[in-house]
Amino acid sequence: MQSARIDSVDAFAGTPSIVHISDVHGYLDEARSALLAVGESNRFDPVVTADADERLHWAGNDHVLVVNGDLVDRGPENEACLDLVWRLVEEAPPGRVRYHLGNHEQAILLPGQVRWPDAFSTGLDRAERRAFLERIADGDVTAAFEGYGYTYSHAGSNEALSAATVNDELRAAASELRSAIGTDDDAAVQDRLEDEYDHLFGLGETSARGPGAGLTWLDFRHLDPTAPPQIVGHSMQTEPVRKGNVVCGNVIRRNESRPWGEGVLVETPEELFGVLRGLDREVRVIRI
Repeated sequence: MQSARIDSVDAFAGTPSIVHISDVHGYLDEARSALLAVGESNRFDPVVTADADERLHWAGNDHVLVVNGDLVDRGPENEACLDLVWRLVEEAPPGRVRYHLGNHEQAILLPGQVRWPDAFSTGLDRAERRAFLERIADGDVTAAFEGYGYTYSHAGSNEALSAATVNDELRAAASELRSAIGTDDDAAVQDRLEDEYDHLFGLGETSARGPGAGLTWLDFRHLDPTAPPQIVGHSMQTEPVRKGNVVCGNVIRRNESRPWGEGVLVETPEELFGVLRGLDREVRVIRI
């Protein structure tokens, strides 16, 4: 478990590169491939290494890894994807692995909001849901992180946001939800917190992902090009897309049918790059 509450890259000594991956959705092999591509790029040191059993481990280089939400649901290896992130959290120095709340993690907190049938997130039992909420309380799951030129969250916001503030709000909400599990108040607490922290959890005025939705739901098409500089996931792309100040890096699941679909973003103090692997396994680096 992380022992430090770190909300900004400024909290670290030196100038670590920030590696962003989002929307893994239970596809472990694709996530492994994308993360390993960083070290195969001939531009960046590895962020992870693979052992003899092909399990990934923290490589010990000067990186911050942002897992920007929606790690679970849809794919076949949800537990293994969670195990990967928890292992990296344990192996890395405090704060170096940032696992952000996405709308599919939000479904663990607020299962009454979405009612997805047969989803991993909404199918957790009380003990599993409580354990995830405890991870939030311990700082292992947060909502936002402030990089060099960009703020990272799952879906983004058209308004300026403070990572420290929204992370504190998420911990407060998780504490209340954890206390309510198994009680008659559980559903009512979920409803109240969804309204109280609408800028975090809200679906939007018209529908899920609609205008005005919160940090876990807002669709990329509703982010204004003049919004504060941000890096988001959530909305599927074939490769990283810039729209004014905002960059969407959700490219992990397109690799199954399209070339160059598997990749990460890497932010340095000076530049932003995409590290992408094609279906032919070749890795390329692009400036964004």
